[in-house]
Amino acid sequence: MTTTSVKLPPELKSRVAALAKKTGRSAHSLIVEAVERHTAAEERIQEFVAQALAADADIERTGEVYGADAVHAWVERLATGKKAVRPKPWRR
Repeated sequence: MTTTSVKLPPELKSRVAALAKKTGRSAHSLIVEAVERHTAAEERIQEFVAQALAADADIERTGEVYGADAVHAWVERLATGKKAVRPKPWRR
């Protein structure tokens, strides 16, 4: 592992210390877990945005889109375990 210094506001530092004491964990482990969770969340957001931009580019390229009602019905069938045929795209 490498070392990174983080300056915390006094109130946050107190909260982390109190939580560490209450949970029997170290402040270090709480901070590492918090950074890991936040990093993973940001990475998921970045991936979501990349997929959305790719989908938008695909729509521009193909002109194919799906009707919201058809998609909602399809997802509903999938969620209830029923056989679900993917909706047909239409061109705009």
